[in-house]
Amino acid sequence: MCSPERIKYLQHMSRRIRAEVLKMIHAAKSGHPGGSLSVADIITVLYFHEMRLDPNNPDWPERDRFILSKGHACPAWYACLAELGYFPKEELRTLRQINSILQGHPDKKKTPGVDMTTGSLGQGLSLAFGMAMASRIFGPDYRVYVILGDGEVQEGQVWEAAMACAKYRLDNLVAIVDRNSMQVDGRTEDVMPIEPLVEKWRAFGWAVRELDGHNIEEIVDALSWARTVKERPTVLVAHTIKGKGVSFMENVREWHAKAPNDEQLAAALRELGEC
Repeated sequence: MCSPERIKYLQHMSRRIRAEVLKMIHAAKSGHPGGSLSVADIITVLYFHEMRLDPNNPDWPERDRFILSKGHACPAWYACLAELGYFPKEELRTLRQINSILQGHPDKKKTPGVDMTTGSLGQGLSLAFGMAMASRIFGPDYRVYVILGDGEVQEGQVWEAAMACAKYRLDNLVAIVDRNSMQVDGRTEDVMPIEPLVEKWRAFGWAVRELDGHNIEEIVDALSWARTVKERPTVLVAHTIKGKGVSFMENVREWHAKAPNDEQLAAALRELGEC
């Protein structure tokens, strides 16, 4: 169980992460705020509560691994890494600039703390399968977490990887679906329906749990539950809101890939209480 004080701390950190996301996208004048804000709470709990990490030793062999398969949401990840000290916070203002260590999609060769380069959607679960199998075969013992976009789940490679993870009973792997129900072209169920999503994962042999992806207590509890699952991989279907935390961005498709202007940034930071 997580203490009330710890929950408040994680809630506070998630607001700070959201504020940093908006500031860096504003500075870059490009980026993906909608999906970054929808996963902010999940990544915050992973990095500030759940995962075994050592920011002073990013390549520590016993660390837990994280893959952001929906790589365009990397501003939320970068903000967490900077807050933990993987690199100076000043680097956040260089997002998407030439020669920056913070590219528009995660690059493991450039950014301390990034375990896998992503960007081409649909590949992250396959990569997570490889990492989890490597731990199983060679050691050391670590856990692998991968966040998938719900639009990304329309890709066939996701389900090929899902079959393989279940076949090899990878109980050291946790997939998290950011179920914000929107993608760049509109609502997922209009573009290419993926429901019944929970039943599909169960049919593929996974342990499945649904949760509110913005409720810190539920996220903490779901990740704790995942540790109890044995002999099969776990998927958490996290119901989220695209653009969560900023009223004029929430559930608005145009904020999938659009930078706020000066006035919009100021208004968003006021809403977050992080002026």
